[in-house]
Amino acid sequence: MGGGGGGQMQQISQEIEQMDQEIEAIQNEIESLRQEKTEADEAIEAIETLESGSTVQVPVGGDAYIRATVDDIDEVVVSLGGGYAAERDQEGAVSSLETKKETLDDRIEDLQSEIAEVETEKEELEQQAQQMQQQQMQQMMQQQQEEQSDE
Repeated sequence: MGGGGGGQMQQISQEIEQMDQEIEAIQNEIESLRQEKTEADEAIEAIETLESGSTVQVPVGGDAYIRATVDDIDEVVVSLGGGYAAERDQEGAVSSLETKKETLDDRIEDLQSEIAEVETEKEELEQQAQQMQQQQMQQMMQQQQEEQSDE
């Protein structure tokens, strides 16, 4: 009977480990979304402060930049997601980025709720594991007492 309990304990322990990994994966996704939000903030700030004729440094990859002059600040290309982009005026570009930030916020909230749910499940499993350990200890103590009284 003790062996069966050990197998169940091992299963619970594996489930708890899987939940820890799930929580870590969700936290990494949240961090990635927050980074995306920061980039959107930086883009908004740049779009709001730039004017036609401004000189900017444009990244060309590999940490290399070239100087460029903004021809028309009302021709900002904004990603719409799914591989699509659209040209927007300055105000429209900022509005698109603000909408993107709201979407990111919603996703972050959903993921935080997911973490809370997984943590609750994990706590329940941990309590179950503790109860099983206590039961096993009680059984062992009973067996020892029985063995001593048999002598």
